[in-house]
Amino acid sequence: MKSSIYGISFFFLFCIFPLVSGQLASKQSNTMITVSHQLANSSWNVEKEQNPCLWEGVTCNAPHNDSILSLSLSGFGLSNSSFLPLLCQINSLQSLDFSSNLFNSIPVEFFNSCGEIDGLKSLNFSKNMLVGSLPTFQKFVGLESLDLSFNSLNGSMDSQLNGLSALKSLNLSFNHFTGSVPSRLGKSRVLEQLELSMNRFTGEIASEIGEHGNLIKIDLSGNHLNGIIPESFVNLTKLETLILSSNQLHGAIPAGLLGITTLQRFSANQNNFVDLPSTNPSMSLKILDLSYNKITGRILPQLLLGSNLQTVDLSYNMLTGPIPVTISSSLVRLRLGSNYLSGPIPSTSFVSLPSLTYLELDNNSFTGTIPPQIGSNRKLALLNLAQNKLNGTLPDELLNLTQLEVLKLQLNKLSGEIPNQIGRLNMLSVLNISWNSLNGIIPPSISNCGKLISLNLQNNGLTGLIPDAIGNLKFLLELQLGENKLHGRIPDMPQKLQISLNLSFNNFDGPIPKTLSGLNDLEVLDLSNNSFSGTIPDFLVTLSSLSQLVLSNNQLYGVLPQFKPHVSVYINGNPQLHRPQDNPPVLSKKRKSVGVTIVIAFAAAVLAVEVVAIVFLLISRRLSKVNEEQLQSLEVLSPPRVIQANMLTANGGP
Repeated sequence: MKSSIYGISFFFLFCIFPLVSGQLASKQSNTMITVSHQLANSSWNVEKEQNPCLWEGVTCNAPHNDSILSLSLSGFGLSNSSFLPLLCQINSLQSLDFSSNLFNSIPVEFFNSCGEIDGLKSLNFSKNMLVGSLPTFQKFVGLESLDLSFNSLNGSMDSQLNGLSALKSLNLSFNHFTGSVPSRLGKSRVLEQLELSMNRFTGEIASEIGEHGNLIKIDLSGNHLNGIIPESFVNLTKLETLILSSNQLHGAIPAGLLGITTLQRFSANQNNFVDLPSTNPSMSLKILDLSYNKITGRILPQLLLGSNLQTVDLSYNMLTGPIPVTISSSLVRLRLGSNYLSGPIPSTSFVSLPSLTYLELDNNSFTGTIPPQIGSNRKLALLNLAQNKLNGTLPDELLNLTQLEVLKLQLNKLSGEIPNQIGRLNMLSVLNISWNSLNGIIPPSISNCGKLISLNLQNNGLTGLIPDAIGNLKFLLELQLGENKLHGRIPDMPQKLQISLNLSFNNFDGPIPKTLSGLNDLEVLDLSNNSFSGTIPDFLVTLSSLSQLVLSNNQLYGVLPQFKPHVSVYINGNPQLHRPQDNPPVLSKKRKSVGVTIVIAFAAAVLAVEVVAIVFLLISRRLSKVNEEQLQSLEVLSPPRVIQANMLTANGGP
């Protein structure tokens, strides 16, 4: 008896089952072939490969390859979505990815048919061109991930998601949805990720969202939400990421929010919050961004102490007081710019922070000197201390920051000389020490900063020559040396200068040098307020990208060459320099008019002698008539002149 049972089992397992599975594979294969004919896609070509499991974006169950588990047509450039319902015949599907195509609609039949696939867990239509309202997903009871981001869907969210009881991830970001954020996100109690950023949602954040206890990520940024952060969010004990940026939220940040032990990122920048959280952040917090709010008061010391803290951005608020003395050694980025912070920069705060890469303390009221200890943070790539009240010299320790790419110290009260070894900072792309009280020369070693794009040393008291090696800065786009005391020969300039070359308010003299003739990419050239002399060289006319030329207040003379119409040229303060349309009074005509006047006057005198007997009144009238003719003669022979767009007549008034 047992042998007969084993025989039946053997027969079913090795004979009947392959037939059944072969039929299933054949049906799915036929469906795929039909779809491939509609797609006309080279990667789905039955003539090249008969087995659809080997086509691009197709995943089958291994090792039998008798059923298709997932299809990814991402980036296929598809625009016609009429084939989509055909794919719903493949009832073994678990994942469908149609992202990065050109679909503007999804057929209704797709939702009716694919909603009946029990095993379908993931559906992705992101980065298409879908329009209209949110489709209804009531039949997709097993769906765990839905991504419709980066489309143009609009309207409100009502009951369209009610059927998604198994949903774990919902991404509808970068659309045009309006109305309020739904308080009940379908019937799912297992939701882990909610991404609704960059839409047009209004109203308050529903407190019911805080009842989804499995939430790991919430992103509601870039909407028009107002009101407060719900207190219920404190109960989200699994929350790792909370992004509420770019809304109109206000009020107090819930006291226990930063204390959620799993929270790693909290970004609520660009809102209207006025207070910092009063509780200690959890040790898991890595990113805290509350920039662009209206936060007042002092920075609490515990806010910068988290052992895993990497980024703190409190810039563009109204914070006052000093920087806390102790800062987490794990910090990578610290942004405190554009506040009302004051006092000295604590030297102990910035001693050997091994990970610190970006330090921005600009636009505050810090006083005292730049702490030499900042030079111990060898990974610094950006240091911005601009627009404070710092004084003293540039510490030599800054030259230890050999990874520095951006150094901004402008608008302070710094004095002394630029360190001779500034060239050690050879990774710099931006150096701005303008609007200080520096003196001495521009160190020739600055030419070793071969990656410089922008160099701004204007409005100091620098003297001497521009180093000849300045031309070695092959990537320099902007050079600002105005308002110093530089003089002497102007060397060859970097040929890629594009934004601006400013040499104004210095002591340069002599002709405008030919070393400027190769700056074909330059847009703005300012040579004003020097002592340049001679005529305007023709090579300035040939600078093809030039849009603004400032030559004011020099000793130039002659006629301005004819520049292209789009070039604005400023020449005021050069008395002997005029534009081509300026017509100075012609001297020969003036002399002729004066000669005529003399002849007429002489004739009148002779006539007066010969007619002594004529009554004195007649003589007076005749002389009066002669004077009127003389004035008329002067106006005819001296035509109006155009000087700096004003009409100048013989009467002397514009």
